[in-house]
Amino acid sequence: MARPRPAPDFEPQRALAATLPGATEDIKWGADLVYSVGGKMFCVFLLEAGRAATCSFKVDDERFLELTGVPGVVPAPYLARAKWVQVGRVHGLEGADLDALVRRSHALVASRLTKKLQRDIGIDTGETTRPCRPARARPAR
Repeated sequence: MARPRPAPDFEPQRALAATLPGATEDIKWGADLVYSVGGKMFCVFLLEAGRAATCSFKVDDERFLELTGVPGVVPAPYLARAKWVQVGRVHGLEGADLDALVRRSHALVASRLTKKLQRDIGIDTGETTRPCRPARARPAR
């Protein structure tokens, strides 16, 4: 993490969010570009003149306080109780840190989807198939 610096936009993170497995894009609330996975939001960009001006995403519970202590990072309006943060135009995060946080947000939201839905959208669930146990022989009466 670096000292606060102006960020012209969040276009690299917007492009990244679009490439994550199962990501869909739509406009909500008039001016917010929302990326979802399995119908659940994982990243929101406030659009101004067609460019992403702010970036909001879900973070791990234990990182919420740490990240809101970074200059330019605040609890996301309406979503702070769900541990979302909003990164403003001037912030103290490096581009690589932002990318990692967007990826982590996608992973956090995707992990809450059903295993079937995760498989359907191409997310590795880490499941292994269990061999079927042979039926036990019933004792003769």
